[in-house]
Amino acid sequence: MYLDNYPISSNSLEKFYHINGDQLGRQYKEHLSDYNSWAQRSHAEDWMIFPKNIGSCLSIDETSLSNGELYTILTNKAARGKKGVLVAMIKGTRAEDVIEVLKIIPLRQRRKVTEITLDMAGSMGQIAKQCFPKATRVIDRFHVQKLALDALQEIRIKHRWDAIDEETNDRENAVWDKEIYTPFRFVNGDTKKQLLARSRYLLFKSPEKWSQSQKQRAKILFAQYPDLKKAFGLTHDLRLIFSKTKDKAVAYTKLAHWYNKVTDSGFRSFNSISATIHTHYREILNFFENRSTNASAESFNAKLKAFRATLRGVSDIKYFLFRVAKIFA
Repeated sequence: MYLDNYPISSNSLEKFYHINGDQLGRQYKEHLSDYNSWAQRSHAEDWMIFPKNIGSCLSIDETSLSNGELYTILTNKAARGKKGVLVAMIKGTRAEDVIEVLKIIPLRQRRKVTEITLDMAGSMGQIAKQCFPKATRVIDRFHVQKLALDALQEIRIKHRWDAIDEETNDRENAVWDKEIYTPFRFVNGDTKKQLLARSRYLLFKSPEKWSQSQKQRAKILFAQYPDLKKAFGLTHDLRLIFSKTKDKAVAYTKLAHWYNKVTDSGFRSFNSISATIHTHYREILNFFENRSTNASAESFNAKLKAFRATLRGVSDIKYFLFRVAKIFA
């Protein structure tokens, strides 16, 4: 069942219309809908494709429907998550399999695609390159920033485990000496272990978005752990490059300087993002042409998960995909 662009379950109608939701669902599936005559029913679990929905700007991403089964999803940005957004939905992420299906779309249509946003998975890049030869490939800025944030959090977590070990040893020593253990507390009331645990979320945000208590906590944190202050500075500088820079050439220079700072910092946790920027810098810099991101694909994935939640899981994948096609394709 569906209402405009908002999927609903038949069971959700029970209390409003005093009907048997399960029975309505079966009636809709078997008689009211055209599920039994659906043209893509025979192969829907493996792939669905809607060439008429292709546009000049696409997004490609992966999502899990049930039991960890991954699907590669191609969406049209112009549809803004509404009807006509779904171009293709293909089981698996293996590049060769996805390419084989997407090549069903005539080449003249695929050549009309001028831009495609994606993450840094090698398979996604291969798919975009072979299926859309005229499209500029843009790596999503938020995936790049996430790598830097993960590296920062890795340093924080290492310090937290050290603080936990330190507190455990001090507590055991107090018991051995028959003393009452009282942990040291900073001026804001945090112990060292609490300081590192409670700093998690403030490290994700820009300093201007910190609350007063977060500003105080950050001041204490950075005084105690200068390496965290330095690592946070690197992640914040990267955020500013993406948010403030408008010109691609300027961004190239700034990104090169940032790369050198990361190299000079000696942080092993930042090795992953250094390698990523070195490998994908062209696709990363393409962001500064139109400032395109993969947010539309992430939004569509969220809608699929919300739809799945209203059904309390997916028991009949083929029928679920039929409903997805009805609403979004």
